[in-house]
Amino acid sequence: MRKISRGDLYSLSSYSYGLPQDRIAQSPANPRDSSRLLVWNVKEGLTLWDKHFRDIADFLRPEDLLILNDTRVIPARLLGTRESGGKFEVFLLRSISPDFRVWEALVRPARKIHTGSTLTLHGQSLRVLGSKPDGVRVVEFAMSSRDEVLAFLSEAGNVPLPPYIHAGNEMRESYQTVFARNDGSCAAPTASLHFTPELLAKIQAIGVGVGYVTLHVGLGTFRPVKTPDIRAHQIHTEHCELPAETAAKIRECRARGGRVIASGTTAARTLESFSPGESGVRETGIYIYPGYRFRNVDGLITNFHLPESSLIMLVASFAANLAGAFGREEEVLSSLLGIYERAASEGWRFFSFGDAMLIV
Repeated sequence: MRKISRGDLYSLSSYSYGLPQDRIAQSPANPRDSSRLLVWNVKEGLTLWDKHFRDIADFLRPEDLLILNDTRVIPARLLGTRESGGKFEVFLLRSISPDFRVWEALVRPARKIHTGSTLTLHGQSLRVLGSKPDGVRVVEFAMSSRDEVLAFLSEAGNVPLPPYIHAGNEMRESYQTVFARNDGSCAAPTASLHFTPELLAKIQAIGVGVGYVTLHVGLGTFRPVKTPDIRAHQIHTEHCELPAETAAKIRECRARGGRVIASGTTAARTLESFSPGESGVRETGIYIYPGYRFRNVDGLITNFHLPESSLIMLVASFAANLAGAFGREEEVLSSLLGIYERAASEGWRFFSFGDAMLIV
């Protein structure tokens, strides 16, 4: 097992690991809940390797509460041709107007598309209003309503699959959770792609509660960490909601001695963006790495994440919290990397369409 020293805990290179290209899943398991599941009981030092996601109900208790991110992925990648004949791409990141007309976006080629430019796609115009840090542009659709924008995206947009997945629009439904309902995300909450309606019904039948939050995945979730010291990284804000109904379910779960199990890093970040007992709507830029003290999450369902990503840092931080290893987070990080390296060597599937882990 790779050893991380205390002095290297905040070094970006400490969150790296080797991964053969053929371990990157290109399509989801079929059925979804047939993917493999690793169960890591951090405090007991117990790791179960021989499970499938459909077995997850065996590790939940009737008094628990499962929190799901109900965001819906929009066809956020738009491709077109400029008047000069050159190709362009607009990748919508985050709506900044309630009617979905104004968005933060990435555009390519960035050096040729300036503020004031108007792009035409499928007979509709898209105007570049301005620039923000990190290459983000503000763009506006010439449409009058949210429904018009969504209808246009459904017709003209492409599914925003990560660059390491080489499929196309045929994956539009696969890259969507079965409970997605709130449009606005440019990436899926991938830990929840494993759930089927039947599995959710089975979980609820044993008494486990289900609550929903919303975090529209944007640049904050998937932009890579590039600073050598991870503490210097800045996360872009994303829209999140913790409804009063879900906050009430969390209070009831606590009162009966249950655990709050977050499905995915986006659900965990949403819960941790609010104080215990709080609900509401806000923009969150919460960045979780070792040293953070979790307040609202007792268990985490997650996939196997990219090396040196903010997501693997969150997972390491959460595992250290469960282990009570404050001041010894480097030991937990070493264990996590050991799990990742063993999974890679034994043919587990990684990243968005890959296998899952339950940390309790």
